[in-house]
Amino acid sequence: MKLWEKNSSSAERVNAFTVGRDLTFDIHLAPYDVQGTLAHTAMLAHIGLMEEGEKNEVHKALKRIYAQMLSGEFKMKEDVEDIHSQIEIMLTEELGDVGKKIHSGRSRNDQVLVDLKLFMRSEIFEIAVLTKELFQKLQLLSEKYRSVLLPGYTHMQVAMPSSFGLWFGAYAESLVDDLIILKAAHDMINQNPLGSGAGFGSSFPLDRNLTTQLLGFESMNYNVVYAMMGRGKAEKSMSFGMASIAATLSKMAMDICLYMGQEYRFVSFPEELTTGSSIMPHKKNPDVFELIRGKCNRMQALPTDITMMTLNLPTGYHREMQLLKELLFPAIEDLKDCLSMTIYMLDHIQVNDKAVEQDKYNDLFTVEAVNRLVLKGMPFREAYQKVGRDVAAGSFQPDRNLNHVHAGSLGDLQNEAIASNMEAQWQKFDFDSWKDALVRLLA
Repeated sequence: MKLWEKNSSSAERVNAFTVGRDLTFDIHLAPYDVQGTLAHTAMLAHIGLMEEGEKNEVHKALKRIYAQMLSGEFKMKEDVEDIHSQIEIMLTEELGDVGKKIHSGRSRNDQVLVDLKLFMRSEIFEIAVLTKELFQKLQLLSEKYRSVLLPGYTHMQVAMPSSFGLWFGAYAESLVDDLIILKAAHDMINQNPLGSGAGFGSSFPLDRNLTTQLLGFESMNYNVVYAMMGRGKAEKSMSFGMASIAATLSKMAMDICLYMGQEYRFVSFPEELTTGSSIMPHKKNPDVFELIRGKCNRMQALPTDITMMTLNLPTGYHREMQLLKELLFPAIEDLKDCLSMTIYMLDHIQVNDKAVEQDKYNDLFTVEAVNRLVLKGMPFREAYQKVGRDVAAGSFQPDRNLNHVHAGSLGDLQNEAIASNMEAQWQKFDFDSWKDALVRLLA
């Protein structure tokens, strides 16, 4: 059943092709469609296109539907085109002509836009919460293992001493920068498109400021043509934030896959968190981190996929925009799963605190030897050449006592400053502002 049908029906084959997988993904938009419709109908009553009593009837019915969604009782009907159609049909079946009034001053285009923005805003919150939780876990591990040395590598060659404190802390700070990009996406998404209609506005005296306030948006997409142009742009902005977080996770997963290897043995996990081989009884495979690496690497293509879907489209709505859901929605679930699983695995990480004591890591300390000679007055190049000759002759004797004191080094991790930066980024989101607005709307 379609809201746009008049006296003729589409061929079933055309139907199936155009609806595609929309019903599968629309269930994710269901609660946000209710939120948008609550705000829209409140505005209709405010401008006189709906009686106050009619609005109250609609709101009671919408809140019952919303409760069904929260409890898991709500199901998509197979004979409807999308979630927007289903809710309007449900209201019409229950309330009669009153249900038919809810679409006044609204197109399915701006209805989808507001649903998507409400959905993406909520998902950004969930991603940000998990990112902050992972950040806190990494900082705890950084402090716990701040003095445990870890071989540092450049060009995959033994280079200089690092530490687990530095390693865990580096990924924590990376997440701070990732949140900056996610915050930019949140700012772009947190603008109200409702009232833009099919992309050209309406002759009804719509109060777009009211719906902006009711839905907790920071502002609105003012130009109605641009509001429709934002379809795809909002998804792409979110995908950049997601891809940035995913890149951090992927890099850390790659490190852990290496560090678990027999050649390194820097970290390990309980046997039940690894997998084995069907023929090699010694194997403890890092399958969890390999899958995190793979899922997060795949996410690097998401901004490009969205760009290619919308790149050559002229102004206005086009049906392939619905395919953006198929790109974005599964990626959101993948990222949340990867964040959650990384946190879980790090809860059980086992650190080798004797890694650098092996003779094969003696060369880690050559730069320390050079620096000590320089501090005693020898020119740097001469010190460099002397230590190099000792290494070549096999006579180099490492001193594993380190004295790194500058900011951000082994002896001064600056974790408090990094935590302060994270908190500053977190506060910029101001999630409470729109969450409070939605609580009032749904009360």
